[in-house]
Amino acid sequence: MTIGQIIRRYGGAFLRRCPQVGQSMERTLRSLAACRTAALGGHATRCTCCGEVKYYYHSCGNRHCPQCGGNKRAAWLEKRQAELLPVPYFHVVFTVPHELSALAMGNRKELYGILFDAASETLLEVAADPKHLGARIGILMVLHTWGQQLEHHAHVHCVVPGGGLSADGQSWVSCRPNWFLPVKVLNKVFRGKYLAKLREAYDQGRLRLAGSTSPLAESRGFAEFVRGLYRKEWVVYAKEPFGGPEQMLKYLTNYTHRVAIGNRRLVKLDNDQVTFTWKDYADNCRRKEMTLQAVEFVRRFGMHILPKGLVRIRQYGLLSNRDRARRLAHCRALLGVQPSVTVPADATIGAAPSAAQASPVLPTATATQAFWPSASGLLASILALALLGGGAASSARSYVLTSALVLTGLSPAALPAEQTCASCSGRLEIIWRVARPNGRQLEDNWPWNTS
Repeated sequence: MTIGQIIRRYGGAFLRRCPQVGQSMERTLRSLAACRTAALGGHATRCTCCGEVKYYYHSCGNRHCPQCGGNKRAAWLEKRQAELLPVPYFHVVFTVPHELSALAMGNRKELYGILFDAASETLLEVAADPKHLGARIGILMVLHTWGQQLEHHAHVHCVVPGGGLSADGQSWVSCRPNWFLPVKVLNKVFRGKYLAKLREAYDQGRLRLAGSTSPLAESRGFAEFVRGLYRKEWVVYAKEPFGGPEQMLKYLTNYTHRVAIGNRRLVKLDNDQVTFTWKDYADNCRRKEMTLQAVEFVRRFGMHILPKGLVRIRQYGLLSNRDRARRLAHCRALLGVQPSVTVPADATIGAAPSAAQASPVLPTATATQAFWPSASGLLASILALALLGGGAASSARSYVLTSALVLTGLSPAALPAEQTCASCSGRLEIIWRVARPNGRQLEDNWPWNTS
């Protein structure tokens, strides 16, 4: 059982029950329903020796899909690894009160943006204060909107190096080994900044107030609402510091590209009810099971589908995008270490690669002919490498096959990636192929039950 299977069966019923959901959420649910099904096209192969048939369907690639994004996550982590500094890393969590959940549901892009801005400004301002650290720090921030039971629980996870540049930029200021910034100060500053930005959004008419939040449309009702939030104790939680950059990377692997719930937590689907596991933090982090009606499960999952264009992973301070490589190189020089990856002085991480970096170097026909002087030797090499397994042989096989294509004048796409059956090493033939639909084809050909 997967999230996609549940959405395929009950997504239509959810939309009929909640027709007011936005177009972005509906498209995302349809994408997840069609992921790795015939609705998105694919191909099928059959072994000419043993007759085994295998289907390979296209994935949706949506950022909310628990089955997609592995390659993007690996590439993102590789970039972050090049930015690590040899210092301890701290983990700070900023959470908004549940009283804001109804308002956030109708204004997700606006209120999540306020959460990012208030949390980042709080960390940068308190860290720059000479009473605390007196340094310019870097922040990597990840938005999560869910709790363990899929209820709305908006918060941001912040990963921060244990120190920063001095005010004049000429020295590295380290924090104490087990102490970054005072949580009580962060708590009050964060509350003040968030509510000030919320008032500004209200005064400028940027908030949509309807349904349960319609009483806030009157200025007196909104003022009382904000006063209640000022009286409430907001939660800023500082976790134990990471042991080093390696532990921080392991954390990022688990948290940055996570979705509201993964397939591993699903237990069963029975009688139109979904049972999944959750962690009870109030009971010593014990694993428990929870059962919801399937349509309610889809509704809770849909609450955490972000609006189109909302960036959920952001970086600030020393880690902000502009001129990041130069700043980090300066920090390493002050710390007396060499960068793990050589970066040009004028490079900016995140910029488009140059033509030389973007284009892989393929063997020319002249070089290939020099390597294999005879056609019989080339064919013998191809046959030998085609029978080899993975590992180092895979790269050698790829080089040989690419070279053969150069000699024959064919495109690399003309040669299938896998030519032999995994079970008996027999020859594979493609018996079905459908291109990925796009545009109007997707909207016209997405039935909810595509299984």
